[in-house]
Amino acid sequence: MALHLRGTLLPDGTARDLWILGDRIAFDRPSIEADTVADGGFLLPGLVDVHTHPGSPSEGEPAFDPDAFADQIAAHRDAGTTALRFPGLLGEIPEGLRAAPDVPRMITAGRWLAWAGLSKNADFHTVTDDLVAAAVAETKAHDGWCKLMGDWDFEADPVPYDILRAVTDAVHAVGGRVAAHCQSAQGVLNAARAGVDSIEHGMGMPEECVGLMAAQGAAYVPTLTPFARRAPQIIDTPRGRLWHEGHRIMIRRVREAHDAGVTVLAGTDSAPFGNVATEVEHLVAAGLPADVAVGPASWAARDFLGLPGLVEGGLADVTVYDADPRVEPGVLRHPRRIILRGRVVR
Repeated sequence: MALHLRGTLLPDGTARDLWILGDRIAFDRPSIEADTVADGGFLLPGLVDVHTHPGSPSEGEPAFDPDAFADQIAAHRDAGTTALRFPGLLGEIPEGLRAAPDVPRMITAGRWLAWAGLSKNADFHTVTDDLVAAAVAETKAHDGWCKLMGDWDFEADPVPYDILRAVTDAVHAVGGRVAAHCQSAQGVLNAARAGVDSIEHGMGMPEECVGLMAAQGAAYVPTLTPFARRAPQIIDTPRGRLWHEGHRIMIRRVREAHDAGVTVLAGTDSAPFGNVATEVEHLVAAGLPADVAVGPASWAARDFLGLPGLVEGGLADVTVYDADPRVEPGVLRHPRRIILRGRVVR
């Protein structure tokens, strides 16, 4: 049996009917019987969190916990998040789970990759002397992405530009893309100059990086949610003041990046899982208009990741809301209906 939905499609704002046949969207009434599962409201391409790291235990040393992974991606799903990008996982996705019909679509970049000359104060990083070969291998082994540590802290030297450029060129040569963790000003600048495909965090980002990202088609994933949560805990020390200034710079760069044509995307980075609505609210607070800020967690993110939205033949991921999230972003916390892979999960 097909599924039938009627409502206002976003982002274009047209009111129309759509049908779901298997895992695809159609706009012509099918010849088979259809069950109406939504009549009215606002139909959004399923939410996306482009920076999340499920699988981490709530306590103890960092290690991949398959049970925690399953619970945490279920929390994403139950919040209406139907696609996830993992820019770094502590382990491999449990066999069979990825293709399960009731779990979000997954795009993984494999392991964190850290240059051997980088600070080694985080044991879960994969430290390697041959960063280029490791990045190409991760790209091929996963979903066309690799995750690179462009720096780690404000005191350690970042990865040199020539190494970042060699990695980026090699990954692009095999059709892949590079996500770069960057916090220090020089780390972000090196990554932007090297032509990485997404800059994660961007704390302390120099203003010139905005133009570089715009020219190269790179995305900015600020992950404001965990930084905002930590801000009250950062004490007033020289290092703390540096941290707070970096946080303020991130917030400014969000609006500047958008105004320059950079694709800004929503990622939550850490627990609680299924919390991308909070990231949208932080993007609004950073200066994005509400009607723009929803896109980074939905249609803009899907477009960047190659996941078709509410178009003929698009993937059958739909969330339905009683109010327009472009006007009331808070409604993203309360989906009336969630359809994932063509199946009603709520």
